[in-house]
Amino acid sequence: MTSPDLYFIKQQFTLGAYPALLSISLPDDSSPDYIPTLLYKVRAHLALGDDTAALALLPTDTENIVLRAAAALARGEQGLETLRDLCVEIEADEDSEEWEKETVQVLAATAFIRAGEIEEALETLRGEGKIGDEPAALLSQVYLSLARPALAQKVLAPALKANPDALVLQLAESAISLVTGSQGTSGEPYAPALSFYSEQVANPSISSAALLVGRAVVRILRGELSPAQSDLEEAESILTRAKCEQGSSDMLVAMVVAAGLSAKKGEADQLWSRLLKQHPSHPLVADIGAKELLFDECASKFEVPPRAVAVA
Repeated sequence: MTSPDLYFIKQQFTLGAYPALLSISLPDDSSPDYIPTLLYKVRAHLALGDDTAALALLPTDTENIVLRAAAALARGEQGLETLRDLCVEIEADEDSEEWEKETVQVLAATAFIRAGEIEEALETLRGEGKIGDEPAALLSQVYLSLARPALAQKVLAPALKANPDALVLQLAESAISLVTGSQGTSGEPYAPALSFYSEQVANPSISSAALLVGRAVVRILRGELSPAQSDLEEAESILTRAKCEQGSSDMLVAMVVAAGLSAKKGEADQLWSRLLKQHPSHPLVADIGAKELLFDECASKFEVPPRAVAVA
């Protein structure tokens, strides 16, 4: 049974309240909550892109398979082979708990996704037999990234039926709603996503910029630009107070879009400059850069015809 403290930590991680999670002290190393709490703090650093800080938290001589998997993920491509071995090792370990096996699956699949090994990530998450909550949630996100929302829903549906209160599954369901524009029972576009984010934002025990950015994206898609910008301003305030610049990339992207759609060109240009400076490797930056190069290449091949001259 999960302790109240560990439940709260898991909730913070799932809902993207990484700075708040990192401020939580570790329990005594003799506590049954020690390893799971340490793991969530390490994963929070990894989610924020701070692999060095994640490695610094981990003991170098640990025999714990899950902590070894987290260290391998933090090492990037150098850790891929280790993660493959750990997936095999933990499947053969009859003493490993189910949450440990699922966590190793998720950590390994995350590393494969980062390395562009999508098929290997899919195979890792599918596993054999019943798919756990977190692997099912991540698997659905992979299918969404491949523009296969029907498969994402197919993976998620049985997991949600078995455990409808799981936050990680509700979050994944909201992502599907964002992609498909599903209306739910209310008949309004993106209703399931808006309902989830609004409910979680209202939780006084959670202060998450990620939730506010998620709701802002829903509101942008619904054409509610002013409320969306309010959510983004609040998200920026949370990240500023936490001195957490790593978590601001998606927020800045949403700000650029909201400002552009609001016809605030000057503001949109300033925000775009911030994004280029702070997050030059963001997928949107890379995509726009590639399109600019393609345009320049096509333009260089185009010969401007001479100006037509009127003949009397």
